[in-house]
Amino acid sequence: MRALILAAGAGSRLKPLTDEPPKALIPVGGVPMIERVLIRLKTAGVKSFVVNAHHHASMVADFCAELSRRHGVPVAVSREDDLLLDTGGAIKKASALLKGREPFFVHNADVLTDLELRALIKAHEESGALATLSVRERESGRAYLFDAKGRFTGHDRGEGAITWAKGAVPDARRLAFDGIHLISPEFLDKITESGVFSITKTYLRLSAAGADIRAFRSDRWAWHDIGTAEKLAAAQAWAA
Repeated sequence: MRALILAAGAGSRLKPLTDEPPKALIPVGGVPMIERVLIRLKTAGVKSFVVNAHHHASMVADFCAELSRRHGVPVAVSREDDLLLDTGGAIKKASALLKGREPFFVHNADVLTDLELRALIKAHEESGALATLSVRERESGRAYLFDAKGRFTGHDRGEGAITWAKGAVPDARRLAFDGIHLISPEFLDKITESGVFSITKTYLRLSAAGADIRAFRSDRWAWHDIGTAEKLAAAQAWAA
């Protein structure tokens, strides 16, 4: 099993903390975030890693080489030196490194959680979904929308701006995304978008065409991101 850790963000809301090091290398509980994510994914069965890098890319690449030596797993770096590609563009650029027979994880480097990743794997395998998205009920300006059977049906961008995959679903459940995907390998050949694009755009298009993209409810587990100073402080307190 493989995983892409998304670590390219500049972390502008955390400045000046992210002037150096980048957000993905900020330590929480004494452990840099990329390393925290890698350890959890490795424990769940991931054996090969890709990390995308843009902000302080050389620093991230050097740390990934150290991670590979320390944890005994290959860690490739997909550099986005000239342009930050967003989630969809990052997956497409790294696709040659992610191809295989098993599903692969995409995991934000700034997410701290005790989510049981093996439970997510089991749910994905049992449903046969093209992608399974870890989601929960929490306050969020943006969210994904799912029908009564847990199938992805739209994207709520906030303030009433909703994009539906096929058509409005009156009883759609609005759920915030954890920044953790599990994606079946055939998904890579279905990406037709190019340049800078969010993976949400691909999910909307594929759902409209009948693809099964599912929710995995993660409400029982803790979740933090480190996007702001306040959120970083909360993550540090939780990890202590």
